[in-house]
Amino acid sequence: LRFMVININIMDETKKGFMQNIGNLSFKKIDDSNFEFGIKILENFLNTGGIAHGGFIATIADTGMGNAAHVVAGNKRCVTINLDLKFISAGKLNENLIGKVKILKKTKTLVFISSEIFGSDKIIATASGTWKIL
Repeated sequence: LRFMVININIMDETKKGFMQNIGNLSFKKIDDSNFEFGIKILENFLNTGGIAHGGFIATIADTGMGNAAHVVAGNKRCVTINLDLKFISAGKLNENLIGKVKILKKTKTLVFISSEIFGSDKIIATASGTWKIL
């Protein structure tokens, strides 16, 4: 899974702090209100049932949408104030996930975002949330 990253001078949270445990989450800007992130499901991202762990899905959704919030907020730091996830299908080992992020609205202090996370041939989860611009 490869993305061409557009040089948009973002605060790249995809490889820092807690995200060091996840690793290779890619992120790219499509246009002013659409972004994408991607990652391959590795063995350490699975739960005991052998499918992608819900916490892993929540983490990549939060990070992908949070990076988008940061970009549309003019590179200001943003924090998640709410995150709603719906798990629809199971993600499998070695499956490439693509998250499609849509900025719904930006105000002076908040960014409202939705996303859909897809596997090879199905939707895995949907997420929406609100980010506070600091």
